[in-house]
Amino acid sequence: MPRAAAAGGSSPPALPAEWAVRLQSPNGPLADDEKVLAWLEIDLDAKLRFAPGMVVVSSERLLAMSADDRQWQSWPYRAGLTLTRRDHAGVGTLELCDVDSLLGAWRYTLGGDVAAGRLVDHFSRQLGFRLNGEVAPASPLALCPNCETPLLAGQEECPVCSKEIHEPPSTWTLLRLGRFARPYRGQLLAGFVLSLLTTAATLVAPYLTMPLMDNVLIPYQNGKPIEPALVALYLSGLLGSSLVAWLLGWGRTYILALVSERIGADLRTTTYEHLLKLSQEYFGGKRTGDLMARIGSETDRINIFISLHLLDFATDVLMIAMTTAILVSIDPWLAAVTLLPLPIIAWLIHVVREKLRTGFERVDRVWAEVTNVLADTIPGIRVVKAFAQEQREAARFRAANTHNLEVNDRVNKVWSLFSPTVTLLTELGLLIVWAFGIWQIAKDQITVGVLTAFLAYISRFYLRLDSMSRIVSVTQKAAAGAKRIFDILDHVSSVPEPTHPVHLPRVSGRIELRSVGFRYGTRSVTRDISLLIEPGEMVGLVGHSGSGKSTLVNLISRFYDVTEGAILIDGVDIRSLPVAEYRKHIGLVLQEPFLFFGTIAENIAYGKPAATRAEIIAAARAAHAHEFILRLPHGYDSLVGERGQALSGGERQRISIARALLIDPPILILDEATSSVDTTTEKEIQKALDNLVRGRTTIAIAHRLSTLRDANRLVVLDRGSVVEVGSHDELMAREGHYYRLYEAQARNVDTEDESQTLKLDARDEGDRE
Repeated sequence: MPRAAAAGGSSPPALPAEWAVRLQSPNGPLADDEKVLAWLEIDLDAKLRFAPGMVVVSSERLLAMSADDRQWQSWPYRAGLTLTRRDHAGVGTLELCDVDSLLGAWRYTLGGDVAAGRLVDHFSRQLGFRLNGEVAPASPLALCPNCETPLLAGQEECPVCSKEIHEPPSTWTLLRLGRFARPYRGQLLAGFVLSLLTTAATLVAPYLTMPLMDNVLIPYQNGKPIEPALVALYLSGLLGSSLVAWLLGWGRTYILALVSERIGADLRTTTYEHLLKLSQEYFGGKRTGDLMARIGSETDRINIFISLHLLDFATDVLMIAMTTAILVSIDPWLAAVTLLPLPIIAWLIHVVREKLRTGFERVDRVWAEVTNVLADTIPGIRVVKAFAQEQREAARFRAANTHNLEVNDRVNKVWSLFSPTVTLLTELGLLIVWAFGIWQIAKDQITVGVLTAFLAYISRFYLRLDSMSRIVSVTQKAAAGAKRIFDILDHVSSVPEPTHPVHLPRVSGRIELRSVGFRYGTRSVTRDISLLIEPGEMVGLVGHSGSGKSTLVNLISRFYDVTEGAILIDGVDIRSLPVAEYRKHIGLVLQEPFLFFGTIAENIAYGKPAATRAEIIAAARAAHAHEFILRLPHGYDSLVGERGQALSGGERQRISIARALLIDPPILILDEATSSVDTTTEKEIQKALDNLVRGRTTIAIAHRLSTLRDANRLVVLDRGSVVEVGSHDELMAREGHYYRLYEAQARNVDTEDESQTLKLDARDEGDRE
């Protein structure tokens, strides 16, 4: 496998010993002041045979030596040079070109693709420095701690490790939640009106302190007796406003809490339903833990934002606006002094928001890394324990958790400084108001009651201002969560529903492939496959691993769409049929059957939930599963455990066959349905399959070629193309690809079957225990 490194400082990287001697010896090509920045040890020659080689990026040039070279080849940096990398069919290629010619090409297995990308990054950077007439720094770019990919200045996240380009979330993303809030606009309007009334009620109390001071307390100090009726009037007003504010606040909070829960539920449901409609290609590039975190914790965060913090924000804005109006009406000059800290706080909010909006999205994705470890380990706990890898998985979790801690620390460093700063500014503002108010009282411009009322309003004003500043953090968290959810909702399936769907009332099972080709990214998987399968015919797909067998059945099942040609069912292009409607005509039995947590009856009836118990039992009998089901403690109501772990491999497979039998599909796909079981169990499964394939168009992939002898035709694939078609006897007579495959397997079958039978028998017994 290719090895690679990049310099992390001014000293050269540690080259493999054999290459270090060739490169850095006195007779080597490196000059005294020339530094090695990155290297890739290649492992394939021009004919794709395994052979060692080396490509090096130095501070002055590109150096390379392959197995066929007697000395180093060298290309100094100059205008027109380009170094690119690409991959095809599991082989990566580095190509060095100038304006009109190919100067060099080196091949490697794809295990070195990340390293090759790193090499290209260093080359492009050094070439850019030379073309711009700049002096390259003594040390190369900062490197990702995981894969050592060069990072740009200020870039905290590795584009190779993250696999995606992440744009910082915008606060405006929250406005897209409006379509989920639209059905509840009446309740939201009621909540807003209640917020308005609640805020107005809370502003009554400070206003009443003004006459209470000027008309009751200060006159009493000057010798005037207190009037009980007047005091009772003011205190009744204070009590009444508090009770009204409490009642209105309760109603407002209750209504908005109900609305937020319903918006969150709709958001979760919509996201999950959209997720189910996405193609297999989307799930191939995603982690289970990440998707679970998006649908679960992100929607919860949005719920809290809507029910609590958005409400608080609206209340704060209303409170500040109303308080400002009251302050200005009482004394404009004192009001102006009160508002002095506002511009500074607004500037701070702007600066911090820019930092937090990227930080919180990174926090979310790093937390998804933690859940990914759990999603990997818990379902695979048996493998973890079987290979005694508990410490390794604990280390993985510890590393993910530490990374999560580091990212949170960076965000908290910004936030922890911001919040106390706002508090300090509000305290300074209060101090200025005291000083200015005392000066105005000394000049007889205001009364003590006015200053008291002002201070009461200001305490509320600054409290709300401080609360608004704190909402910045929550808003950015909610925006980051909304962005990650809309990343799912905005993704368009690569297997789209037809614009003008065609409906087939009945499917006979005639399948036609017309010049079918499929590319996965830049890699061509299948090419120009044409095949006609008649209704009721059984066709076996044969070939080495990686020849395109599973890809072909995935295309027929429309887990992916063809990139070239077309697949037709009964003369109709499958892309013009509704996806779910089309797949109901296909029964699929996989090499590794997946069972859901639940009873055996529920798993058999998964494709037909309304099936009667009699239909379920009939399907189980046909799948030769009825006998072992009856031996279980609760028969058909026995729980199968997580992913069917309570059953053996053969038992799970027969449940899977019964599940396919129950929906009675006209088309059946068997993807190595017997490859992971012992010989005895295979015979039982084969009996079940004989019942299953009867009268159906069947496409079968089998690990053991002998199990396909009854197929009407065998299609032999090699490197994504059809190379032979015929019956078993015809292909044996030709002595071509199929003959060589069959003979090679026949020579090993005795010893392999004996060994596999012993291992799988032991495994099935262990599964049952």
